[in-house]
Amino acid sequence: MAGRIPDRDIAAIRERVRIEEVVGDYVQLRRAGADSLKGLCPFHDEKSPSFHVRPNHGHFHCFGCGEGGDVYAFVQKIEHVSFVEAVELLADRVGYTVTYTGAATSVQRDRGSRSRLLAANTAAQQFYAEALKSDEAAPARHYLLERNFDAETAARFGCGYAPSGWDTLTKHLLRKGFEFKELEAAGLSREGKRGPMDRFHRRLLWPIRVSSGEVIGFGARRLFDDDQNQAKYVNTPETVLYKKSSVLFGLDHAKRDIAKSHQAVVVEGYTDVMAMHVAGVTTAVASCGTAFGDEHLAMLRRLMMDDNFFRGELIYVFDGD
Repeated sequence: MAGRIPDRDIAAIRERVRIEEVVGDYVQLRRAGADSLKGLCPFHDEKSPSFHVRPNHGHFHCFGCGEGGDVYAFVQKIEHVSFVEAVELLADRVGYTVTYTGAATSVQRDRGSRSRLLAANTAAQQFYAEALKSDEAAPARHYLLERNFDAETAARFGCGYAPSGWDTLTKHLLRKGFEFKELEAAGLSREGKRGPMDRFHRRLLWPIRVSSGEVIGFGARRLFDDDQNQAKYVNTPETVLYKKSSVLFGLDHAKRDIAKSHQAVVVEGYTDVMAMHVAGVTTAVASCGTAFGDEHLAMLRRLMMDDNFFRGELIYVFDGD
């Protein structure tokens, strides 16, 4: 892998990225002056907004906890990544091709980095989505159609199918240049008795995305009675990318309407979110195989701008059981 990222690339990406748009993926911002936006700080719990963004200066600062810096510092802090990975994430956001110079060092983007794991998950989602069109996936398509989800809706939410083969996805991703350790770290593959194997088999899949749209994991639904795994739903295990206590399914679709309406609807599962959005309730989200907790609440509060002066509305719609 090539070496360091030139200063000219770092400067060019910083100039193309709007810090208020990046921060806005995580925090609902309000105008607070000629060159100031404010919101609830994503780095500490607060009831009154003390977090400010200055778009023309390209900086943020929280007067409550002291965190501050440019857009790279924000991405590093919010995504728990290195500086190099922050540069790469923002480069991907604006479609900028990063160049590398010199010899690689331990801090450079390398195999197994967060960027590589995100790329593996994206490739897996594309593979699963294509597999949903296969003859083998007919029961998965039937499951969706029974619930009135057409192909367009399935594609919108990235639905896919995990084939029955022992290592079908794993071989596909290895051919694309990923290493088994990367696939294992991303939760896509694991070591089996016969060697590397896929984590999911013969299941309907939903990609789990962060608010900015990157795929960080999958939820998988049991379809066949002879599936040896009796669990109705299986999720990606906890990884560097996927922490189930801090992710909400559907937030990438719902975040802007949540921010505009100051309202969020919390439902139980993947199909509940899909059904709500199809019905026009575009503020619906769901926790992924875990109870709705404090971190989930904090994410929604920041988007709704729920503070001492304005109250957001949170509506829970759960099954009777």
